[in-house]
Amino acid sequence: MREDAYNISISEKERRPNTKFFGLDVNLPVFSISSGLAVFFSVLVLIFPESSYDLLNNAKNFVVVWFGTLFTLSMSAITLVIFFLIISPFGKIKLGGKNSIPEFSFVSWVCMLFAAGVGIGMTFYGAAEPLSYYTGVFGTPLNVSPESEEAYRLAFSATIFHWGLNAWSVYAIIGLSLAFFCYNWKLPLTIRSIFYPLLGKRIWGWQGDVIDIIAVLATLFGLTTSLGLGARQASSGLFYLFDLPNNLLTQSLVIMFITSVVIFSVYRGLDKGVKVLSNINIGLALVLLSFVVLAGPTFKIIMAFGENLIFYFQDIVRLSNWNRPEDLQWYRDWTIFYWAWFISWSPFVGMFIARISKGRTIREFLSVVMFVPLLFCTIWFTSFGETAIFQFKEGLGNLSEPVGDISLVLFYMLDNLLFPIVSSIFSLFMLVLFFVTSSDSGSLVIDTITSGGKDNTPRIQRVIWAIVQGLVATVLLVAGGSYALSAIQSGSISMALPFVFILIAATISLLRGVYIELYK
Repeated sequence: MREDAYNISISEKERRPNTKFFGLDVNLPVFSISSGLAVFFSVLVLIFPESSYDLLNNAKNFVVVWFGTLFTLSMSAITLVIFFLIISPFGKIKLGGKNSIPEFSFVSWVCMLFAAGVGIGMTFYGAAEPLSYYTGVFGTPLNVSPESEEAYRLAFSATIFHWGLNAWSVYAIIGLSLAFFCYNWKLPLTIRSIFYPLLGKRIWGWQGDVIDIIAVLATLFGLTTSLGLGARQASSGLFYLFDLPNNLLTQSLVIMFITSVVIFSVYRGLDKGVKVLSNINIGLALVLLSFVVLAGPTFKIIMAFGENLIFYFQDIVRLSNWNRPEDLQWYRDWTIFYWAWFISWSPFVGMFIARISKGRTIREFLSVVMFVPLLFCTIWFTSFGETAIFQFKEGLGNLSEPVGDISLVLFYMLDNLLFPIVSSIFSLFMLVLFFVTSSDSGSLVIDTITSGGKDNTPRIQRVIWAIVQGLVATVLLVAGGSYALSAIQSGSISMALPFVFILIAATISLLRGVYIELYK
């Protein structure tokens, strides 16, 4: 069966080769339609910003009201499938065959997982999310009383719930599917290849084109959410440190600056660009993490690591419950937003993980992709969250009262520690590097999809997609006006809806594929 897959994939690719024009080497339908839709959307938003924001907001409300339960059920089901694959005989299958060896060292592999997957988000929400849940400034999980013992407990278990196993399950299932069908079945590294057990050679027709186009658009809007978060926090940091105006112009200029840096990085490629930046990013993150632990309430932080992890496992079932009228608005604003964001990010992060994971067994792949991020996010959110909540309880500085602008929480927290200016500038620099790495990785991944799975495409194609990312992020800021972040989140949630059906089908296809691999 595997040989049939290989032979059919090659013959079908030969029947419709990539189109080469103006120095590009692309799958013409996927490249032209996805890039055309992105540019068309950007032009409409610039011409009709208010109407565009209303449309995005209405689309988001429709998705979260009618499909929020689907998102929650999908995340839980995929997590259970991954646990099954880890403990089942399928876990011994090696990505690339028995004789394949890893391309990257274990440390570099793990660093790239983090830098591409959660860097900007964890920097943005590290202190802000637990503090917001505790103070109730944007509502509390399960409608508990703000500033109570239960609010303190859920501040961490809900945060870890959003960034732990469920979040990484979608990255893991897409990443594993891509790696398996690419390295074991010799199919191209593109989303359509996942569906060969279900569609057969039809993946080379319009059905495969539709799958790849949806993946590109979902990735694009998922990335713009991170870019928007990064631009907003960077702008807040510049305002806090240097009194520069914290407005849409500054945020747009930040995106333009970052995009120019990304263009240079993507031009250098995966090994020289993303790998180096990822290792630097994780090094800087560990330095900042160590500083917060040592300069903050050290004893409370260390004692809370294990406690918060236990709370997470104790609360995961009730936090996964979709029938929750007592905190419905909080559930939609936070949990559903996160699930939609991670689903829209899954083709990007999943493909990036697949590209760097050849030579790992399925069991090693899933165990690392699921559990190492869980441990790291527990340590990260505990350190930053405990410090922020401690400062709030003690009435220190700007954190003495609930903070409405969560992009400033990190800088307010650092202001109450040692060397506030130095640590804030350090955090700003780290945020910019995470920003660059995410956009860099996203450009490489989108280019891979739109070129039919090729990884040696002309560099100009990666540059084009880096520019498109910056363009979409900027126009969403413009469309949102004073609600810029809401507009960006609305775009991400709306594009996650079509991809969630692809995600469910991909899970079924993967299970069929590993069964054929092992038993037939």
